[in-house]
Amino acid sequence: MSGSDAGAAETDVAAALRTAHETLRDARAAVADRGEARLETVRDAYREATDLLDRYEGRATGTGDFAAFVEFQEAFVELTEGLDEDLPAREAFEDANDLLDQRRLDEDDFERAREKLEPAADLVALLEERAAASEEFEAARRDARRRLRTLEERIDSLERLRRLGEADLDAPVERLRDPITDYNEAIRAAWADFRREASAREVFRVVEASQAYPLAAFPEAPPDLREYVENQPAGEESIPTLLEYADYSNSKLSHYVDAPAALRTRVGTHRTYLERLDADPLVVSWPPPDAETLRYRASELVSVVARFADEAPVAAARHLRDLPERVAYGRLRETALARDELDETERERLERGAVEADLTAARDERERIETALSATANA
Repeated sequence: MSGSDAGAAETDVAAALRTAHETLRDARAAVADRGEARLETVRDAYREATDLLDRYEGRATGTGDFAAFVEFQEAFVELTEGLDEDLPAREAFEDANDLLDQRRLDEDDFERAREKLEPAADLVALLEERAAASEEFEAARRDARRRLRTLEERIDSLERLRRLGEADLDAPVERLRDPITDYNEAIRAAWADFRREASAREVFRVVEASQAYPLAAFPEAPPDLREYVENQPAGEESIPTLLEYADYSNSKLSHYVDAPAALRTRVGTHRTYLERLDADPLVVSWPPPDAETLRYRASELVSVVARFADEAPVAAARHLRDLPERVAYGRLRETALARDELDETERERLERGAVEADLTAARDERERIETALSATANA
């Protein structure tokens, strides 16, 4: 978003909030000037009057139901006479009552009675306008808070972009990349050998042990598959062999296992899990994580890798654990992130100062919205 777009968003949010606050303040003042309780009495009387008009219009007009006609007039008189003398718009009810005090009524009389009640309707509208203004104000505050969250994310992104733009793109990132690549290659090869050669039971025991190390944990094995591998003789076979068996017919499989149907059910149902049980949970990403995360994760990797691999992958994991102390890790990581994330457009924006301008505009907008929220907090 450009600076002009940010300014437009601020106008839509902060200005709308201030306008909604002023509208609510005016609406509340209008109600207070007339008296909220008195306006509520007018509202109740107006609703009763219009309800009478609506209910009796078809029956009390012309030569219709005379009983309904009398009932209607009496009800309207009772309503009017029950109003306080000083109630706002009482004259409107009296005028409507006078109009309806005839020996015969037609539909035009009912329409004119509604017109006579319009001063009362205008007063009732003050309560409705206040309620609507309150809803608009709350909506404006929600929009402002939502916009603030968006701005915080944008500011974080721009600050990160600016920081990456300050990175030394010529720094020797191979000091990080080479040990990470060496470890990843070693661990993929070690796990592939282990998964191919070890029994499924041994593999599952490593998977289960890894659960104690959240930063180096494999996906848990499905309980029924784990129970089958642990307790059935077929669990002594490797995972590739079990997957091959699952494709056999029952008659062919019966030459290899005692319970063909059980194997086909357990292994076949969880084929996707077994096929995807690769070294990915032990691989270190590029660009790498921050120094503290790498240090903790590598410590857990050492513990898990040592359960199935020889000394070389374990030593590679130890080397990663110590890497933040061996090199200028933070600076090199920033370079790696910058090389990976900054495209030509972003670099051009950084060079011409557009990122800094957008960051300033976003911070200014945030301040203006925060000020508007604070100024309207006690509404």
